[in-house]
Amino acid sequence: MTLQFPLPQVPRAPSRLSKPFGSLFALPLLFLIPAAPVMAATPASSSVMLEELTSTELRDRIDHGATTVLVPIGGVEQSGPYIALGKHNVRAGLLARQIAQKLGNTIVAPVVSYVPEGSITPPAGHMRFAGTISIPPAAFEAVLEGTAASLRQHGFRDIIFLGDHGGYQKNEQNVANKLNRAWGKASAGKEARAYALLDYYDITQSQYIAELQKRGYSSAEIGLHAGLADAALMLATAPSLVRSEAMAHGPKPGVADGVRGDATRATAELGQIGIKLQVDTSVTAIKQLLQRK
Repeated sequence: MTLQFPLPQVPRAPSRLSKPFGSLFALPLLFLIPAAPVMAATPASSSVMLEELTSTELRDRIDHGATTVLVPIGGVEQSGPYIALGKHNVRAGLLARQIAQKLGNTIVAPVVSYVPEGSITPPAGHMRFAGTISIPPAAFEAVLEGTAASLRQHGFRDIIFLGDHGGYQKNEQNVANKLNRAWGKASAGKEARAYALLDYYDITQSQYIAELQKRGYSSAEIGLHAGLADAALMLATAPSLVRSEAMAHGPKPGVADGVRGDATRATAELGQIGIKLQVDTSVTAIKQLLQRK
């Protein structure tokens, strides 16, 4: 015998199913749709950037051996009319990410953006140009100390400063020495070391310049600040921060404009030479530091 279910008498709508008729099919359809696996475990983020992880994801990474952390240090300083003020911040963050990915089991802390850039009153050095931000050396060192102490508290055991600017390399070393003296008396389970990885910056002032000279670029063109070397590194990392069109057609800046060098012939390909040197040199140096430890 066939059971019959009377349907309610409703007006027909040619453009869509009527509400009662649609409701009749809703219940059976619920049983045809597979339930979402709401209890399935969600894999933790694979990012190496501390700011992109949740607290619990970071805790799990540290517990599973990610006890090395890089502290990239940038700065906000003028680089003439054709390179943006944030070049060091962007470059330090991007290169630290690449270094951490090559090392494995390494996390990258947020970029330290406020650094010493010279006297504010009266303004000296880069502070003579709009946009440069400077803090006292003692304040900068205190920021690095607090950053490293926080990271140590959470379980990091090798804390490595990567400074993208030459002016504060000695400050990084001062902080690392001070922390290691204090941490040398730590109890078991709290052992940690701080390092100022000077190789990260030094390679840009030595081998990278030599490589550019081999390709026919003069020291005057390569420059000391905002010249060919500086612009090439930015074109290889964040080309939008270089005003290439304006540079190609605008006036050539000089010392009075905050530039020492000539960036006109800079290319991303030349910058990649320096980026590779920085990343590979840093990875090798860090591995050696950790082995010695």
